[in-house]
Amino acid sequence: MVERVALTAEAADLLRRLTVVHGPLMFHQSGGCCDGSSPMCYPDGEFRTGAADIHLGSLVVEGLDQPVKFWMSANQFEYWKHTHLTVDVVKGRGSGFSVEAPEGVRFLIRSRLFSDEESMELGLV
Repeated sequence: MVERVALTAEAADLLRRLTVVHGPLMFHQSGGCCDGSSPMCYPDGEFRTGAADIHLGSLVVEGLDQPVKFWMSANQFEYWKHTHLTVDVVKGRGSGFSVEAPEGVRFLIRSRLFSDEESMELGLV
């Protein structure tokens, strides 16, 4: 089964540390500009999702009791539906309400287009 979203080892390590402080977490990827285009990490359920959002996947992190759900606005998904996303972490403080902001790092999306085989499995072609 093709996954739409994954984590780097560094992002998984950060999620483990942040979960100790904030409890279970979730991501939401909006379609904003600047920092609004970064994945935002919130305590699970703090960001309300609805019909205008798509659940891309649940990221299983070793050592956490529950997966970290990853959501994206439906409008943004239309642009990114042919793309595999990897959540990474880099030095530098983003803005907004994402829980990693005080740590001096920020989450970042790295992307690649799905292969022809992956696109076929996802029904994109």
